[in-house]
Amino acid sequence: MAGEWEGKTLAELAAHTERPFAMGPFGSNIRAENYRVSGVPVIRGLNLSDPGGPRFIDSDFVFLSEEKADELSSSNAFPGDLVFVAQGTIGKVGLIPLEGRYKRYVLSQNLMKASIAPDAADPMFVFYYFRSQAGQHEILSRANPTGVPCISRPLTSLKSFEVSLPALPEQQAIACILGTLDDKIELNRRTNETLEAMAQATFKSWFVDFDPVRSKAQRKDAKAQRRKEKQEQGPLASWRPGGFALNPAIADLFPDAFEGPELGEIPKGWSASSVGAHFVLTMGQSPPGSTYNEAGDGVPFYQGCADFRFRFPSRRVFCTAPTRSANPGDTLVSVRAPVGDVNMASEQCAVGRGVAALRHRSGSRSFTYYSMHNLGDHFGKFEAEGTVFGSINKADFERLPFVVPSPEVLNAFERVASPLDDRIESNERQSSTLAALRDALLPRLISGELRVPDAEKLVEAAA
Repeated sequence: MAGEWEGKTLAELAAHTERPFAMGPFGSNIRAENYRVSGVPVIRGLNLSDPGGPRFIDSDFVFLSEEKADELSSSNAFPGDLVFVAQGTIGKVGLIPLEGRYKRYVLSQNLMKASIAPDAADPMFVFYYFRSQAGQHEILSRANPTGVPCISRPLTSLKSFEVSLPALPEQQAIACILGTLDDKIELNRRTNETLEAMAQATFKSWFVDFDPVRSKAQRKDAKAQRRKEKQEQGPLASWRPGGFALNPAIADLFPDAFEGPELGEIPKGWSASSVGAHFVLTMGQSPPGSTYNEAGDGVPFYQGCADFRFRFPSRRVFCTAPTRSANPGDTLVSVRAPVGDVNMASEQCAVGRGVAALRHRSGSRSFTYYSMHNLGDHFGKFEAEGTVFGSINKADFERLPFVVPSPEVLNAFERVASPLDDRIESNERQSSTLAALRDALLPRLISGELRVPDAEKLVEAAA
């Protein structure tokens, strides 16, 4: 039990390397002109997640040359290191993966790292410890809350951070249980990104680049040219058709020519219109502040895009007397600072004045979602033109341009994209369940309240 565990400081667990503790460079040692498109990745605060987010630091990097990284060798970090925020969002912690793509990294300003000796403690267990309530308290107790939050005497404080440790095999078993849940969550995240990319690529091909129409137009032109060549050259003429591969039954739904109204070249038979003519748009309205709560009373409430995530917003604030609502499957768009962030409602929810909800009049959930993503450039104009901060009102939103496809093509897209979106939703729900289990197990495992065999049974039951 926890009483059998031993408290150790990070200094006592430090790896036997030249610099087991380090901080990012002070001042302006890293400037914008130092960044490269590849090289040694720089770990910044945005690469670390809040408690409950991804473990590993492994995306959205900027890079430095090898020479610059050598110059900043005192701020280098390596696989297996733990990274903490020293100033800013205190409490964020990340783990550099042992089997990542890079051999070393450079810490940006206001970050610090600790290298743990693997024979002294399991680095992943130590990471999870600092994600727990006990670990967060240990970090935050060293923070100066005045002004910009910061860790007082950062490296000295980091070395003194204390961890309560069971025997090394039990550390590894606990880390394995929690890591298994995080691995599945990460797999779902990557799968969902791939599924959404597939649906977005299809939408762009059909409704932006008009690939099926261009392919049919080219085939028609090629056939005409082939007939002409046969007449002129006889049996020596040959042609091999190529172009956009598409299910023939779907390809038949597209026209084989273009026409050019005010929105530019669009498929023949389609029309140029506006969002308001084809989508039901609900602009959010904020109810009285007295109706808000974080206790779960009422329905989820989204005032802006602060709670938007990959696909569905995260429940944080609730409202007992909503004035404007969105239905499950409605697309949510931020209409105030920033304009144009897109999410989808997974349940009945209230929307405040920073969010709009909409759905195509046909009821097509997927077509609506990807249509709004495609309006990013138009939303961006309202973000740039805001006098104080960007915003878009209902009249301007409804005037945004929209190319109207035939109902048959729209329905075909829905048949293609909707199963992908169903899988995304299923994966997101599973990840939410797994994250809740991880967050419930974490404090009990870290404190010794729950033993490993019992935790394994709970994980097996959830799998």
